[in-house]
Formats: sequence, C-alpha cells, structure tokens
Amino acid sequence: MLIRDLVDNDRSTLNQIVSHPLQSYEWGEFRRLTGNPVIRKGVFEKNKLVQSLQVTLHQVPKFNWQIGYFPKGQLPDEAQMKVLQQIGRENNLVMIKLEPNVSRTVNDQPNHGWNTIDSFLKQHGCRPGRSLFTQYSFQLDLKPGEADLLAKMHPKTRYNLRLAEKKGVRVMVDDSPASFAWFLKLLFEETVVRQGFFAHTREYFQKLWQTLNPAGIAHLLRAYTGDQTLAVFMVFVFNQTLYYPYGASTRQSKEVMAPNLLMWETIRFGKKSGCTNFDMWGALGPSPDPNDPWYGFHRFKAGYGGRLVEFLGTYDLVFNTPRYLLFRQLDNLRPLGLKIKANLRRWLK
Repeated sequence: MLIRDLVDNDRSTLNQIVSHPLQSYEWGEFRRLTGNPVIRKGVFEKNKLVQSLQVTLHQVPKFNWQIGYFPKGQLPDEAQMKVLQQIGRENNLVMIKLEPNVSRTVNDQPNHGWNTIDSFLKQHGCRPGRSLFTQYSFQLDLKPGEADLLAKMHPKTRYNLRLAEKKGVRVMVDDSPASFAWFLKLLFEETVVRQGFFAHTREYFQKLWQTLNPAGIAHLLRAYTGDQTLAVFMVFVFNQTLYYPYGASTRQSKEVMAPNLLMWETIRFGKKSGCTNFDMWGALGPSPDPNDPWYGFHRFKAGYGGRLVEFLGTYDLVFNTPRYLLFRQLDNLRPLGLKIKANLRRWLK
C-alpha cells in the first residue's frame, strides 16, 4: 500500500472512485478559488488508486487556528484514518470534521452496523460534532419510466405540474450567462429575503459556476413564461447521480406553480443524463415541524415520491482538545448569529 499526494494527472481516476461531487477534483479547485487550501491524498494498491481523501482547510475567525473539513467521503477505514491523522499533525489542525457519505432509509430496521462504526471512529479520536451538511435527504430512484415516476408523486404535486403546463410555463436547460444572472437575481433579491435564511455570497456562486459548469457537473434549468423567468435550479450531475443543491424563484405569478414543473423537468433531465438516482440535497427529519423555516422545502421535495434517508452524521477528529473545546463553545453561538443576520436582511429589505 502506497499513500501519496494526488496531482492533476490523477483527476479522472479520482473522480471515478469518489461517490459525491464534494469529493470531486473540481470541487477542490473551486474551494481553492475561495481561499481554502486543499489537501488531496490517495491510497494506492499495486499502483492503482483505491481510496481518495480531499480535505479543505478553513481559518477560524479571530484566531490563528485552522480546522479541516472532509465532507461526503467514504467511511474511513484504518488506512484512511492514518492519512487523516497525518494531515492533522502536519498542518497543526484543531480538528478535521468528517461527514461520511453513508446513509440508510428512515424507518428501516435498526442498523447495528452504525454502532460498530461509531465505536471505530471514537476509538480513533473522533467525537460527535455539529453538522454542516443536512442529516436527512430525499432520494428518488430514477430507473423507473416516467409514467411510474408520475404515479409515485403526491396527487397535489402531480396536479400542480400539470397546471403549470396548462398555464404556459416552459422549462429549458440553460447554462448561459443570462440564465446564471437570473439565478443570482432570484436567489439574492427574492428567495433568501423571503425565506429568511443565510446564503453564500455572490462571489461564492460565481466561482462555483466557473469551475463546475465547464467540467459538466453544474447545470441550470430555467422555468419561464414569455420573457419572464420564474425559477432557476442549479443541479449537479456526478457519477450517475443527480443533485439539487440550489434553487431560486420569484413570488410573481406564483399561482402558475412553476417550481413544480421545473422539478419534474429536472427529474427528466437527470434520466436523460444517465442518472439512476436523484439526491435532493436536504430535508427535515421524519417528524418535521410545520413552523420550521425549511418546512416548505421539505414538503415540496416530499411530493415527488422519494425515500427519506438519514446520513451517518458528523464526527470531529480532534487533535488539540483545549482549542477544540473553546471552538465548540464559540461555534454553538454561530446559528444564532446567522439567524439574526438573516432576520436583519429581511427586516431591512
């Protein structure tokens, strides 16, 4: 077994063995553009890359500390844990946050294997941490035909997308600069303000788009009537899985139900792109609170008939315990700060 840094020549092989776009080579390049150093390590057996770890480094505000983030990688085994520990020591990190791409369907029989995983991670210095990525998501099997997919939908969802068609809503895959400008406009001038949640900056999305779109990962689907754009979704296509990370819409002409038709056409786009699974990138848990600000998104996604899945969760691989404990105290205040910031933005609009 050989462990070494991965370089540009390893790009295509890396992308073939990872299971999520956040571990793709292009995502790492995007994070470089946002100012985050990227560390890529590969585990080789007989000169063949069999495991890949992509860790981004993040500065802790107001402190000369760094933490690592290993999102949506495969579940670390002994070899990967050694690599992660090496990265932590060499870069004097407070911790590396792990969010393995391991899931199970909600309401399945208890999976005792997760207890074994939990014990393994804790034995190697990990502690349960605060999640950055949502713990739940809806996933839809795209292998059935369109008629079967429509039949699995909630009747109201199916009615709404047919209503949108009758009202003249049209949808197209549109990766043009004009479509991306519409996405930013609807996201920052309407959706973020209306829902009152925190979003990344315009610059963040611009760098994401300029990196992932040329690689064929990120695409835009736009719903419109005449010359009026009503909604734009940014989706990812990666290793036969379709992802819906970002959406933006206007409240104008909301009665024509443009997002419902847009979601259906997104599903059709995924099938045409050779995807067999659709991960909707987030949901509330099995007993969602109607007062939760994300409840509307949860109910919207649930209407398309996917299964609710739960991810393993978040673990912090700790290297400096005193700094880590202080970081956790400060980090617990962060959601309150983001909520206040979002409310101020909405109130001042």
